[in-house]
Amino acid sequence: MPAVVQKRRAFRALHQAGCFVIPNPWDVGSARYLQHLGFKALATTSSGAAWSAGRPDGGLGLDEVLAHLESIAESVDVPVNADFLNGYADGPEGVASNVGRALATGVAGLSIEDEVPGTNQLYDIEAAVERVRAAREAVDAAGADAVLVARSECYLTGHANPLKVAISRLTRFAEAGADCLYAPGVRTIEDIRAIVAAVAPKPINVLMGWAGGPSVAELSDVGVRRISVGGALARTAWGGFLKVAREIATSGRFDGFADAAPGGELDAFFKADVTERMP
Repeated sequence: MPAVVQKRRAFRALHQAGCFVIPNPWDVGSARYLQHLGFKALATTSSGAAWSAGRPDGGLGLDEVLAHLESIAESVDVPVNADFLNGYADGPEGVASNVGRALATGVAGLSIEDEVPGTNQLYDIEAAVERVRAAREAVDAAGADAVLVARSECYLTGHANPLKVAISRLTRFAEAGADCLYAPGVRTIEDIRAIVAAVAPKPINVLMGWAGGPSVAELSDVGVRRISVGGALARTAWGGFLKVAREIATSGRFDGFADAAPGGELDAFFKADVTERMP
């Protein structure tokens, strides 16, 4: 297992050139399988982790989230980025303290977003900038080479002109020390291209979680550096579960099991995977 410092250096190098996909597992099993497929980095998903614990997105407490981050980070050889919501604090001091705790779990990067939890509103821009600056100072104080991602949720909170808001906020976050910028919810190539240009040379992350969106090649062509999928893989798994469970409950039929992954295939993978990890 590579040391945390090696993972962080590898993660930072991924952001220097090219375009990579950073998919989002929700537990150790999904993380191990995504690593098996050759992805060079992974990211946690707050929603996927919360649903697996029977909570809504954002419903896990800080200690629970830290335990989840540690379990994912220590289970794989590749770097892991933490979906760290608002830093689990409103004020800069709390953000800084909690970022330090997140780094201690072994993650290679983390994101801080600008939505006030449970309100569908964004923090005032000056407060949002101070929160990013506090996170930057916490990373530096820890002597960590972790990647700091600053997110603006403007596309997800109903702003009339989300592109203008995204560019305004992300450029300020870049100035405050964010290494990578992220506006989840942006969908058009035109808006993506504009955000890439606005924050250049710093990299941006684009969220893909729906059918029919641009491909990796198309996103790469407009300068996107990394692509995540948020809770979409978890939602896909839940989609299969809900379909079959409802079929059984309503019609007493089991036809949906035709699409189930073979148990033998899963057992064979995890048996080989566990054997490979043994000293």
